[in-house]
Amino acid sequence: MLRILRCAVVGLALMSGLFGAAPAASAADYPSRPVHWLIGFSAGGPVDIVSRIMAQWLSERLGQQFIVENRTGSGGNIAAAAAISSPPDGYTLLFVAPNNAISTSLYKKLPFDFLRDTVPVASIMQLTNMLVVSNVFPAKTVQEFIDYCKANPGKISFASSGNGTSVHMSAELFKVMTKCDMVHVPYRGSAIAFPDIISNKVQLIFDNLPSALEQAKGGTVRALGVTSPQRWPIVPDVPAIAETVPGFESVGFYGISAPKGTPPEVVEILNKAVNEALKDPKLVARLAETGGIPKPMTPAEFGKLVTDETEKWRKVVEFAGVSVD
Repeated sequence: MLRILRCAVVGLALMSGLFGAAPAASAADYPSRPVHWLIGFSAGGPVDIVSRIMAQWLSERLGQQFIVENRTGSGGNIAAAAAISSPPDGYTLLFVAPNNAISTSLYKKLPFDFLRDTVPVASIMQLTNMLVVSNVFPAKTVQEFIDYCKANPGKISFASSGNGTSVHMSAELFKVMTKCDMVHVPYRGSAIAFPDIISNKVQLIFDNLPSALEQAKGGTVRALGVTSPQRWPIVPDVPAIAETVPGFESVGFYGISAPKGTPPEVVEILNKAVNEALKDPKLVARLAETGGIPKPMTPAEFGKLVTDETEKWRKVVEFAGVSVD
């Protein structure tokens, strides 16, 4: 996978050189053509849901289409590589999530440095993950789950939306803190994992709340707990895993970054638009339906968040001894 990723980066760079660098974006007329927003996960998943809500608002407000493109694979790194290799003109953006902070330490041979090669644009929202299990799985609580897992070591498998995602690492952190022996089954997005969870081919997932909540409300899976340190306000009846496993915490974030060198004036336009969106009662209500809490920030504040999250997950990766190389 990493070899494919490196080849993709080289190919994109050669194409950029062949056709010439795009002219610098002008803040006076930005955006003057469609903006491509790359996301690293499959259609129908939590990242896809939120990106399309935000893209619709930005398209209507800024007068140009914000086109969501699903570039799946390598825990979101395919999309990151494509964005980083694009002209820094504001017309290619990247949906940023915890996987971008985690991959820095989980993948030892990435052909890019995320913090070095991108500029922060805007924060969208904060969210928790939710532990959900198949309805036929016997455990009804987090403690019952831990007890069952310990009585059946190596016989329980957990899905994720890809290596290096918060969905994956929430489970790895849970394994370390509970001494549960579970097998990881990565998918190219959580949406395509749910049929296997529902049928009990894979028993559980620590999914981002937007899609996990949708499945739980539909009655196809059972929610056991959220990964935030306290109960999440949108689902107050679902216990925090920390109530059973003290100190357990995995809170995620969604935002936007752009290739390094994107003009500050363009970043400012995008940041202002996103922050305005997060004040729109209709959009906030739609985000609330997905389980998210709006978190408007300046580019500098969002950059600090990504940097801090990168360091936090580096420690978790090292402690858990996880690597995908």
